[in-house]
Amino acid sequence: MLKALGSAFKIPELKKKILFTLAMIAVFRLGAYVPTPGINAQALALFFEQQSGTLFSLMDMFSGGAMSKATVFALGIMPYISASIIMQLLTAVVPFFMKIAKEPDGRKKITQYTRYGTIVLCIIQSLFIASYLEGFSGMGSMAMTLFTGWKLRLLVIITLTAGSAFLMWLGEQMSTFGIGNGISIIITAGIVSRMPPAFKQFIEYITPFGHDARIKPPTILLLVIMLIGVIVGVILITQGQRKIPVQYAKRVIGRKIYGGHSSYIPLRVNQAGVIPIIFAQSALMFPQTISSFAKENVFIENVTRWLGMGHPVYIVCFTLLIVFFTYFYTAIIFNPQDVAQNMKKHGGFIPGVRPGKPTEQYFDYILGRITLPGAIFLAGIAVMPTIINGWLKVPYLIASFLGGTGILIIVGVMLDTMGQIESHLLMRHYEGFMKKGKIRTRR
Repeated sequence: MLKALGSAFKIPELKKKILFTLAMIAVFRLGAYVPTPGINAQALALFFEQQSGTLFSLMDMFSGGAMSKATVFALGIMPYISASIIMQLLTAVVPFFMKIAKEPDGRKKITQYTRYGTIVLCIIQSLFIASYLEGFSGMGSMAMTLFTGWKLRLLVIITLTAGSAFLMWLGEQMSTFGIGNGISIIITAGIVSRMPPAFKQFIEYITPFGHDARIKPPTILLLVIMLIGVIVGVILITQGQRKIPVQYAKRVIGRKIYGGHSSYIPLRVNQAGVIPIIFAQSALMFPQTISSFAKENVFIENVTRWLGMGHPVYIVCFTLLIVFFTYFYTAIIFNPQDVAQNMKKHGGFIPGVRPGKPTEQYFDYILGRITLPGAIFLAGIAVMPTIINGWLKVPYLIASFLGGTGILIIVGVMLDTMGQIESHLLMRHYEGFMKKGKIRTRR
């Protein structure tokens, strides 16, 4: 692997892409420390310590801690992710957007609408955050805002919206001139930035090493084994796919013969990626967020307690929501009817299956069978940090790197980026990262 990384810097084009990506990551991390005017960062940090399990903590994780520090990148790239998901849903169900997506330049229009939607979401979220902090500022001993009114709101809206728009542009530049998917790399960089505090806390919990340590040696060994197992499992489930063989009939047009070859359609075990976990977390964190507004409502307090992290009701609901959203999002991004019609249009068929409606039903059957283990695996990975936190009494910051959204994103992005680098190496007759086996993106 080290030899392959060294070979990557021998290729001028690839070297330029890697250095450009690293430079953009440095810009992102630098912006994560530029404070937003008018916000008391010290008071806000104390406030976020009390917001564990709410939507604020989820947004803070994806922004790499920028939200808890009230920096210009406080919203992170989440508004763009939300806008992209909304556009995917609209493209699948709204005729207007379905028509646009089928046009020759439809992808460019959808991307432009996604950018507009990102700005709208940034304005709404930043206005909500400014109003919330302003209202909360007078309730504590330390004000979280240095001034109030529309002066604060406009300043926060302009600052945070500009920060997210810049991150969106930064991610697009990384995708165009760098290596890997820029948006995914930004999210990964934000999550990885939480590793040093987690490692520091881990060292504090094992010192002194032995009888007086809060994390005992057997627990450390168990955590290491679980970490290796989780990483291997995530790689297998991310790369796992069912190949559906497709045969194309020969067609004679003039003096030329078209078709007559065989191919396959890869159906991934985890078609939905990490989206179901994000949806499920957002749904369960919403009552926690509402409870911070209605502190004296008995019903909301009971619901909040049941849906608190570690409660059996929370684990059951979290698992069921992940399975539901996995099937839901898979149905959105993969349409068996369209695939079957396109195959029939180009003379393709699955051996032993008639074209048209039977092919569509075959895809539905196969997709339903391979999605279930993927959904169950996602649910298991998602609840693992909660179980580790409650069972082994390991701090959640440490346990979050043994499962959950973070590990899925990190492993997925690393595999995708390594695949792109390896493609460049093999195209120029260099060795890849591994002598045996292969990365799925290798051609």
